[in-house]
Amino acid sequence: MLIRRQKDIPNFIFVTNRFALYICRTVLSLTLIGLLAACSQFSTKPAAIGFHNLSAHYNAYFIAEQSLAEAEFQMGKAYKENYNELLPILLPMDSVLSLPVKPQLQDAIKKSSIVAEKHQNSKWMDNSYIVLGKSRLYLGEWADGLEALRYVYANGRDESDKNNALILLMRAYIIRKDYSNALGVAEYLSQQPLNKASTRDFYLTKAYLHQQNGEYLTSVAILEETFPLLKKSTETARVHFAAAQMYDRLGQYALANKHYRSVSKNRPGYDLGFYSSMNSLQNEVVLNPKKDLDDVGFDRMLRDRKNADLNDKIYFTMGLLAEHRKQIPQAIDYLQKAVAASKGTNMEQKAYSYLQLARINYESLEKFEVSKAYYDSALTILPQQAPEYKLVSERKRALDEFVKHYSVANTEDSLQKLAQMNPAALDNKIDAIIEAQENARKEAEAKERKAMLAAQNTNVQSVQNPLINGGERRWELYDPALINQGKTEFKRAWGNRPLEDDWRRSSRQMRSLAGNDRNAPDSLATQTEAVADNSMKKGSPEWDALHSSLKQNIPLTDGQMADSQKRKEDALYNLGKIYRFDLQESQRSISTFERVLADYPKTQYKEEIYYLLYLTYEAENEKTTWKNRLFTEYPTSTYARLVGKSTDSNAAGTGNPVKEYEAAYALYSNGDYAKALEDIEQNLPAYKGHIMEDKFALLRVFLIGKVRGKDAYTQAITEFMRLYPSSIYLPRLKEMQELNSLSMGKR
Repeated sequence: MLIRRQKDIPNFIFVTNRFALYICRTVLSLTLIGLLAACSQFSTKPAAIGFHNLSAHYNAYFIAEQSLAEAEFQMGKAYKENYNELLPILLPMDSVLSLPVKPQLQDAIKKSSIVAEKHQNSKWMDNSYIVLGKSRLYLGEWADGLEALRYVYANGRDESDKNNALILLMRAYIIRKDYSNALGVAEYLSQQPLNKASTRDFYLTKAYLHQQNGEYLTSVAILEETFPLLKKSTETARVHFAAAQMYDRLGQYALANKHYRSVSKNRPGYDLGFYSSMNSLQNEVVLNPKKDLDDVGFDRMLRDRKNADLNDKIYFTMGLLAEHRKQIPQAIDYLQKAVAASKGTNMEQKAYSYLQLARINYESLEKFEVSKAYYDSALTILPQQAPEYKLVSERKRALDEFVKHYSVANTEDSLQKLAQMNPAALDNKIDAIIEAQENARKEAEAKERKAMLAAQNTNVQSVQNPLINGGERRWELYDPALINQGKTEFKRAWGNRPLEDDWRRSSRQMRSLAGNDRNAPDSLATQTEAVADNSMKKGSPEWDALHSSLKQNIPLTDGQMADSQKRKEDALYNLGKIYRFDLQESQRSISTFERVLADYPKTQYKEEIYYLLYLTYEAENEKTTWKNRLFTEYPTSTYARLVGKSTDSNAAGTGNPVKEYEAAYALYSNGDYAKALEDIEQNLPAYKGHIMEDKFALLRVFLIGKVRGKDAYTQAITEFMRLYPSSIYLPRLKEMQELNSLSMGKR
């Protein structure tokens, strides 16, 4: 019996151990349940908050922040700076730029959303919502992004996080051009206690606000307070460059150079350092007008092989400076070198060089056909998103029509002068014209043959000495000499042929001139003599045929002269309208219209020209003169009724706006700008919503430019464009803004 009980002892121990294990598991489960209940995201107990702070920070927020930082880094690398334009202080939030990093931004949104879903009692809630909102803004989801930032401001627990959300909200408003809301946020933040990092971000964002609003003086004043808060970095160098550009636009070139020099002290990228050095040299020339362009340092930059792909920008800047000094031929030469130096990867700079050439030929040389050709070239390569694209396309369209009528007017004028000559003198004149054309053709052919001969000599030498660069043979497509040789031989054999199918089957126009020995210089010399003898002689059938062809265009009969006069009259009338409405050149419009009236007293356009002169003249005495002539000669015309209607509507305001405007304008005409500005600013509020409100505001812009300087003038233009977006004077203000920003040439 004792033995059996001893055999049962192990079973008893086994049962006891199982019961103990069951008790332990039960206790452990209850403990875990209690711990989980205590760690609820809605619990306010210290243990629960600590657990969720730890989990939110390292399991969600940290990963979201890293994903956002990686996306921002990649977008910063992909962003292409345009140094011809004003660099924005803060990089734009562009949804197109964010497309390559969309997975990282979506991951940041996903991870930051976990904090809101599972760790609501965590102190990282506000930070996660900021990351969430910023990521959505980058993706172009503006409504959701702004809502997340507003949520932090309304429900945030940490004042610093709330301020950071507002700073980001202000930046979003600026990008959306909602400047009124951005200013409201800035006003609130200026009253809040900010830590050092938040103060830095707030100053940069506020400076960005005023920069984008055209208030450069305020922007640089804020930046001057910001620089002590910035560490040395590429981003700081970029902000210094933006500040220098704004000082340039304000005409404070010494202060601009101070910041250009600061760029090199903050580890800039190569392009940023190059443009800061070049703009600094440009300002040195402006500050010292007697300084020779060749002694400033541009030649050293041109010799530097590292700048080989930026030589076009150097020549472009030299052209702007030469134009500033009224050295027009030198300016054109530099700009043409800039065009030639532009590489395939820098077509935008080539477009700006074309635009400057177009402007100089139009404004300084009045070579309208040449200007039109340069505008055509610029428009073919200028990106459509460029700020100048719309203005250039409108100018190009206007010049297309302008050149057509200008050519007609000049041609008919020349033909009419020839028609006044006696027959013998006319024949001699036509022969002289043909001879001049023939000489010009010969000279052009001689230059081309000389260039071909020089190229052939060079190519022969390169073929005879194929080992170059220290005995190493270069592949033919890397050797410019061999490429030129191939092009020259092809042209000699086949002519200047268009790119087309079956080109070998077409007639080979220049094959007979090629000779048998393609590499011998003597063969080209023989061709030169042969072509030189192939010229048109006076008295030959070809000469007489050309003489007759030119003579038949001259209006020698009364009917031909009447037709020529009509074509010239129409062309001048159309030129006057293009000057007035498309090119916004009032003085040239006035002179053209008055020329029509002087040359054609009975023109069919007389009443319309009277009306257009009334609209174009700014002086009230001149306006009155043309108004009276219109009322006297055409009292029942539509244009007379239009003038009468505008006069009646102008007189129907608060007080007498016409007389008050005339009084202010009289002060302006007499040079009493301060008094005129005081009167305008007193009267302007009384005519809010009146038909003449924008006219008062326009005169105010002119007066501000006279009284308060260039920076205030720039701000006044921007303010007018914002307050009167539908004004008839808006195109003129846009032109003024462009001229103001291009006063020293665009950088």
